[in-house]
Amino acid sequence: MKIAKWIALAALAALPLVAAPAQAQAPVKIRVAWVVPIANLPSLLMVKPELMRNNGKSYVFEPVRFQGTPPMITALATGELDIADFAYSSLALAIQNAGMSDLKVIADESRDGYADYYTAPYFVLKDGPIQTVKDLKGKSVASVGAGSAVDIALRAMLRKNGLEDKRDYNVVEAGFPNMAAMLTSKKVDLISSVLPFSLDPELQKVARPLFTIRDAIGPAQLVVWAAREPFLTKNRAAVLDFLEDSIRVQQWLVDPKNRAEVLQLAGKVANQPPERLSSWLFTKADNYRDPNLVPDIKALQSNIDVQSELGFLKGKIDISKYVDLSLVQEAAKRYAQSK
Repeated sequence: MKIAKWIALAALAALPLVAAPAQAQAPVKIRVAWVVPIANLPSLLMVKPELMRNNGKSYVFEPVRFQGTPPMITALATGELDIADFAYSSLALAIQNAGMSDLKVIADESRDGYADYYTAPYFVLKDGPIQTVKDLKGKSVASVGAGSAVDIALRAMLRKNGLEDKRDYNVVEAGFPNMAAMLTSKKVDLISSVLPFSLDPELQKVARPLFTIRDAIGPAQLVVWAAREPFLTKNRAAVLDFLEDSIRVQQWLVDPKNRAEVLQLAGKVANQPPERLSSWLFTKADNYRDPNLVPDIKALQSNIDVQSELGFLKGKIDISKYVDLSLVQEAAKRYAQSK
């Protein structure tokens, strides 16, 4: 009887140990930010759910839409977001101004001006008085917001030509959808533009590019994925599975044999007819997207250096201290082996 009693007690004591692995294997919620439909990969990750093979198993993917990148900084700081979709400029602000010393760049999303791929233009009127950058002295230029990625490039180009904000030109902030009207009504003399707004046929009838982001700052690591180190350490296996699945989706999207289906699905996400996307989406007329989600850290460092030189940062940042590519590199190897 005593032996039976001890066996029963031992079995009861072991129950928490038996239950623990099951609890530990519960899928990890991974909340990922995005802003622009189809331009940001998180908006497309679920267009073909079967490609996200580990979703619902080791992790649960939750896309979270933001109006811009600055609110992502707050969401990361308060634990309401796990992976941010940062422009290089907001990444630097998160590290320095928000004091996120544990932030890590883990993956690429898109680059501007890489090789012979798309680079964002800054437009002036074809029949207007602006023929060179120096002609913008005393004029007004439109920017999406002070310190944004396209704003940094704009100011850098004007500085190269001896022009400084307030002293030599005026900056008017506006959203991309409103910029073409501001240019055609001559409220400003130059506008910033990105895809798909830069392809607007009505804009192209009356406007021409004066320069591009690549002209201003060279190739740009435009958008990266970043997460805080404690989250990565705690959930490494789940994040690895998520990145492997993201690479699978990325490579499916850019594979020419899937193009017709991709355009149909992307059109639904963007709420646009597929034919409006066919001339540029996932071609060289689009931003470059690394098939294995590996970012260009050299370009990223150069872009942040320009941001610092323009006075948007308190000092220089050695971005290598805020990079961990081990996860995405391992994910790429796993994906290659799974094909």
